[in-house]
Amino acid sequence: MFYLLKSFIQMKILINNNDLNEALYSVSELGYVPTMGSLHKGHISLIKKSLKKCKKTIVSIFINPKQFNNKNDYLNYPRNYKKDISTLRTLKIDYLYLPKKNDIYNHVRKSKIRIYKKDKILCAKHRKGHFEGVIDVMDRLTNKIRPKIIFMGEKDFQQLYLVKKYIQKKYKSKIYSCKTIRDSNKLALSSRNLLLNKKRLIQAGKIAQHIYRFKNNLNKKKISKNFLDIKKSQLSKIFNINIEYFELRNLFTFKSSNTIKNSKLFISYYMDKVRLIDNF
Repeated sequence: MFYLLKSFIQMKILINNNDLNEALYSVSELGYVPTMGSLHKGHISLIKKSLKKCKKTIVSIFINPKQFNNKNDYLNYPRNYKKDISTLRTLKIDYLYLPKKNDIYNHVRKSKIRIYKKDKILCAKHRKGHFEGVIDVMDRLTNKIRPKIIFMGEKDFQQLYLVKKYIQKKYKSKIYSCKTIRDSNKLALSSRNLLLNKKRLIQAGKIAQHIYRFKNNLNKKKISKNFLDIKKSQLSKIFNINIEYFELRNLFTFKSSNTIKNSKLFISYYMDKVRLIDNF
């Protein structure tokens, strides 16, 4: 009966904090999917999880300027609000929150967000201020929305790890992690993929397939850093890409690992001027 009734509910678009507060005043059991728009099947899988597990679902679209350490990256980030709104209406979510910068950053923080030195690895090492900006905006959004569950994908695994550690310590909200959604070529879905032409998309898929095979062929013996560095160099030459990092790390502690058990391979690379990340 609940799902039958839900099919007749129209999505409410909330364009400021007053709309948000009024809409969520008496709402409980709320699922939340934070996005920066240009929605793809990865986002849709998160939203469907929320629709299944929670009484109400809210999605936010906010391209957060504070998590971009490159102005051109922010300006060039894909935007398609009309298509996104149409997609969300089809999914029959309850609320779409479309805040402006002033709605999010309507107060000055008493203390700055800081990343521990031990966490300044992978993307945190190469994108100065990025995760401070991510945690800051997630803190502000969680404080405004007060969801029961926040749904996040595993493609940005380091982001998931840091946000989960911060948010669950401060709020009653729980972070629910969802598996990375990939296309038929094994390429992880990402809004940034829209910045690649067809030839580059195919090549990015081949890179993902190559790393999949490489990891599957790793045995249980110790894996040295030198061995991974050699593979990193090979990948750079084979696919003509600039690799920032190619590392094996424990998926619970993020410490460098020398075994495939409880570990993931993390990669970040540039294809032309587009930065892609993945983990396997």
